[in-house]
Amino acid sequence: MNSLSIFGTSSDAGKSTLSFAITYLLHHRGISVAPFKAQNVSNNSQVTDIESGEIAIPQHFAAEAIGLKTTTNMNPILLKSGSKNSAHLIINGKSAGEKDVHAYYRDIETLKPIVKEAFLKLKEEYDVIVAEGAGSPVELNLMDKDLSNIYVAEEFNTKIILVADIQRGGVFASIYGVYKLLPKKLRDNIIGVIVNKFQGDMTLFDEGRVIIEKKFGIKVLGVVPYKPFNLGFEDSESIMNYVQDNSKAKIKVGVIKLPHISNFTDFEPLIADKEVEFSFISNAADIHTCQVVVIPGSKRVVDDLLWLRERGFEKIITSKKHKIVAICGGYEMMFERILDPDAVESEFKEVFGFGRIKGEVVFAKEKIVQKGCYYLFGSMIDGYEIHNGVAKKREIKKKNLYATFVHGIFENDEFRYRLFCKIDKNYEGYDFKEYKAKAIKEFAEHINLHVDMDFIQKALYE
Repeated sequence: MNSLSIFGTSSDAGKSTLSFAITYLLHHRGISVAPFKAQNVSNNSQVTDIESGEIAIPQHFAAEAIGLKTTTNMNPILLKSGSKNSAHLIINGKSAGEKDVHAYYRDIETLKPIVKEAFLKLKEEYDVIVAEGAGSPVELNLMDKDLSNIYVAEEFNTKIILVADIQRGGVFASIYGVYKLLPKKLRDNIIGVIVNKFQGDMTLFDEGRVIIEKKFGIKVLGVVPYKPFNLGFEDSESIMNYVQDNSKAKIKVGVIKLPHISNFTDFEPLIADKEVEFSFISNAADIHTCQVVVIPGSKRVVDDLLWLRERGFEKIITSKKHKIVAICGGYEMMFERILDPDAVESEFKEVFGFGRIKGEVVFAKEKIVQKGCYYLFGSMIDGYEIHNGVAKKREIKKKNLYATFVHGIFENDEFRYRLFCKIDKNYEGYDFKEYKAKAIKEFAEHINLHVDMDFIQKALYE
C-alpha cells in the first residue's frame, strides 16, 4: 500500500490534528498504520515506550490514540530551542547537542539517511505511514533542505493531501500556489485538498469547491467545520488557541508563559476541567487573581529565570503566599543555586535561584529521559522526565509549593482533586482518561463526517 503525506498550504493549517485523525480513522478501518514526521521543531516532547527517547507530541499522541507503542522512528529528528542562532538537536530520540542553524542546513544531507532508515523501519511493520509535513512545502529557497515535506514525498513516492486553513484568508491562492510550485512528480501524487477550520454557513463554500475542482483540477476531499480540540498541542502557539467554557469554573489557575516554555501538554487536563478557569500569565500583576500558579517546564531554564526576575515575578514566587506548582524547569528554578559547569544550557556557570528549596541543582551533560509510575505528593502518578538538571530529590512539597521533575502530574485525577479541594471544598473533579478517549473519538468522527475517507483509502491501494 502507498503511504500518505499531509502537506499544509501554510503553517498551523491543522496538519497535526488531521494527520492524527486520518491515522486514527485508517486504523479503525482495519489498516495497519503508524504516524511519522521526519523533522519536528518543538519544545513539546514525550518519552517513547520502546527506547526511552524523545519525540514530538503529535506523533506520540497519534500513536497512543490507536494503542501503538511509541518509538523514535516516528520522529527521528527533533529540534528544540537553543542559544542565539543555534538549536538543540535530537536524533533518534537522543540529544546530539546544539547545532548552529546554518551548519544544520549545510549538513542536511547527513540527516536524510537517518530519516530514510526510520521510515523504512516503520514500513516493515505497518502497511501505511501517515507522514505529517512541516510549514509550507514550497519555500523555494529551502526545498532541497526540506526533510518533512519534499524529501519524504519524493523518496517514498507518497500520496499527498493538501490542508488549507480558510481562517487565514486567501485560501484559493494558497492552494493554487502550493500546487503549482510543487515539482510535477509531487503534483501528480496529490489526491486532493482538505479545506480546514471553516466557520459559518457551509453552503457558502459550494462555489469554492467547484472552483478548486474545475479550475485548479484538485479534488476537494472535504470542507471541515472548525471544532476545538484541546489535546495533542504541537507548539506554544497552537496551545494559545485553546477553547474553554468557564461558566462552571470554581478555581482560577494561571500558567506563566515562559519565553522557552516546554511540555505544555501538561496543562491539557486543566483546560479540559470545567471547574477550572485556565489562563496564561505574562505579567506578575496577573498572579494576584489566581489561586494556583504553575511555573512550567523550560528549554532554557536560566534564560527564563532571568526573564521572571526582569518581569517582577520573584517577589511573588518567594512570598509563599500563593499556591505554586513548579514542574521540571520550574522546579529547578526553586533551588538556591543553579550550576551549569559544562554550559549545557547557558553561558552562566552559576545562577541564584528563587531559594524556595535549599541546596542546588546541577546541569549534567547526559539528559535524563524516562517514563514510569512515580509516588508523588501522596499519589501514584504515571509521568515522564526530560531534563539535564540533577537534584537529590525528584519532588518536594513545602508550604504552598508542589515541585517536581515529573511531567504529567495534572493527568492524575487524585492529585488534582487533592490540590483543588484545599482551595474549594466543593470541587468535584473528573476522569481525565475518560474525557481524553471521548474527545479523541468525537474529533475523529467529526473528520470522518466531513472528509471522504473512502476516496483516501482507495488512493492508498492504487
